[in-house]
Amino acid sequence: MENKDSLLVSVDIGTYQTSVVVAEKTHDGLAVLGIGTAPSQGVRKGLVTNVENAAQGLQQAVAEAEANASCEIHNVFVSLTGGHMEGISSQGVVRVKGGEVSVDDVQEVVAVARTIALPPECEILHVFPQGFLVDGQERGRDPVGASGVRLETDVHVISVSSTALYALQKCCERAGLYLNSVYYGALAAAEAVLTPEEKELGVVVIDIGAGTTGVAAFCQGVVCYTAVLPVGGENVTNDLAVGLCIPVAEAERLKQQHGCALISLIAPGEAIEMPRIGEREAAPLPRRKMSEIIEPRMEEIFELVREQFDFGSLSDRLGAGVVLTGGGALLEGVPDLAQRVFHMAARRGAPRCASDMVDPKSPMYAANLGLILCHAQDTLRPPAQVRNGQNWQHMRERVVEWFREFF
Repeated sequence: MENKDSLLVSVDIGTYQTSVVVAEKTHDGLAVLGIGTAPSQGVRKGLVTNVENAAQGLQQAVAEAEANASCEIHNVFVSLTGGHMEGISSQGVVRVKGGEVSVDDVQEVVAVARTIALPPECEILHVFPQGFLVDGQERGRDPVGASGVRLETDVHVISVSSTALYALQKCCERAGLYLNSVYYGALAAAEAVLTPEEKELGVVVIDIGAGTTGVAAFCQGVVCYTAVLPVGGENVTNDLAVGLCIPVAEAERLKQQHGCALISLIAPGEAIEMPRIGEREAAPLPRRKMSEIIEPRMEEIFELVREQFDFGSLSDRLGAGVVLTGGGALLEGVPDLAQRVFHMAARRGAPRCASDMVDPKSPMYAANLGLILCHAQDTLRPPAQVRNGQNWQHMRERVVEWFREFF
């Protein structure tokens, strides 16, 4: 195997599946060299709950990606999601030194804005300035050079659980990998599927995973709202298992092969064959019956997302509508259902750097591909906080101290 320092490797440890994508920079952009997947273990609602089991699934996915790309993988970028994540709005104000805004002034006001009170077990992952004011006058996203004495900014901060980050780092270590940086999964997916024009008009990415649904909204070109909901595709699967009296694994298979999120799209009389289970013989099942279970649950997930629109005052700011990513977006009829619930345009997100290995119309690997794009283009740095060994050591000391204090 070839060891390439130029490789960009992304890891998405989801509730249902762990995926690894290997790419490298080319003159034309990015080339995807290999993909590896494995069933996730020790992961619940986007959180690593058992490091050893999660590391085993990661090792399997990495081994497959290495074989497909004919390379060795050592450094990775990882997406993160889970109910522990929170989007927070904050403000900062500083006095301009010298009467003209400098780069140092901008860095200082952002540092002031990110100084917020967080629980001891949480820390900041990303900070996104929304815009700047100089003496009360709007100066857009780059106020450097403006004359004035008072500089203000509003920022959107994403905080995460230190314990969740630490578990993710340990999982990578057990798999023999060095964790370069961590990004919010829906934000990474957005980088793969959105255009600059959509971000300016206002758009929201809904990343439907198995255990969680991530939300990332953009207004006037910048991240303005984020949230993670503890519901996803596994809720649909569980409903099917109960409603059809079949094992969860069989319900997942039927959902992937025959599921539809909109009853009206199913032709009258259309049927599928139910599997033989125990002494029960295989029998035809009206496909409409499956959809009668799927549609209400998917509609409920979208209604919960729509509540987030209200919290973030987003409904009138999303001129480009809704873009759907993640495995849950693969269900037939999902864009149509989203359009009905949100009363705005909705589409599946097609990754911009898809290749022969990735269906160019599929939203499945949006987070993986977005992670690679983020690093290749430095999209999230600055202002995203990128971790190095010293950061991780500091975080580890904080987590250990927290455990000692409470346990």
